[in-house]
Amino acid sequence: MTNSNHEPILQLDLPGIKKLKSGKVREIFDLGDRLLFVATDRLSAFDVIMPNGIPRKGEVLTQISHFWFEKFAALAPNHLLRQANEPLGVPALAGLPAAQLADLQRRSMIVKKARPLAIECVVRGYLSGSGWKEYKKSQTVCGIKLPAGLTESAELPEPIFTPATKAETGHDENIPFAQASKIIGTGLAAQARDLSLTLYRAGRDYARQRGIIIADTKFEFGLERSGDASSPSGGKLILIDEVLTPDSSRFWPADDYKPGRSQASFDKQFVRDYLETLDWNKTPPGPMLPPEVVAKTSAKYLEAYEKLTGKKL
Repeated sequence: MTNSNHEPILQLDLPGIKKLKSGKVREIFDLGDRLLFVATDRLSAFDVIMPNGIPRKGEVLTQISHFWFEKFAALAPNHLLRQANEPLGVPALAGLPAAQLADLQRRSMIVKKARPLAIECVVRGYLSGSGWKEYKKSQTVCGIKLPAGLTESAELPEPIFTPATKAETGHDENIPFAQASKIIGTGLAAQARDLSLTLYRAGRDYARQRGIIIADTKFEFGLERSGDASSPSGGKLILIDEVLTPDSSRFWPADDYKPGRSQASFDKQFVRDYLETLDWNKTPPGPMLPPEVVAKTSAKYLEAYEKLTGKKL
């Protein structure tokens, strides 16, 4: 793992620290009473992880999440145990070379252990993706009836909460709110829905002022482990994972927004557009991405960070 030339980090193991999970992007390590989340530079498109990564992508995802966690602190408790500019303070990492430790710090979060909800908390403010496909067929999104006459990428009259199941592989499946309530309980589902809508509105309004439209997003919540194992609630609901990043959301440039068509975006658009030109069946293994596609995608991630925060990374 090195950062001197911003070489992408695709795999990560830390000596003496147990890895609990390796997801599409994140590596999760066990620190005993807490967890270490490390965002790699892996990129998945059409649910396939590409063989080469996007330099600094993990850094961008982590730093944008830190930004929102801090901004939303009064709206929702979260899992962070360390702020963005604080040292990691993990004894097992103390022996790493300084450059490696600095790179690790920029793409890492030390967080509370929590029990993730068994649903994805999706909020849609605009008609796009699977929502647009469903609307064209039935004038609904996840079973929610919408006004007639909406066009692709149109802003919805009000944001809607459209939960989904969690898929370890492949696509998450949209489900009605009633089904989400059966999975996690009516009270908890209502709490997650209300908090998701509150956070989306706050993030959408702020980002719009910075030149970004957040069309939709996916929040993750967990129940913070309480000291009382017999607690009926199972703990306090907290915001976890990543928040309003180009990976968990659709970011559109506001100055190019025009309803009635698909929009430019700040995420994997260059990768998807390139892959659509190939004779590839969208199953593993993914094809190598050419340098110009990688460079453009990296630049878009960095631009999203700079627009949102007003700072260079």
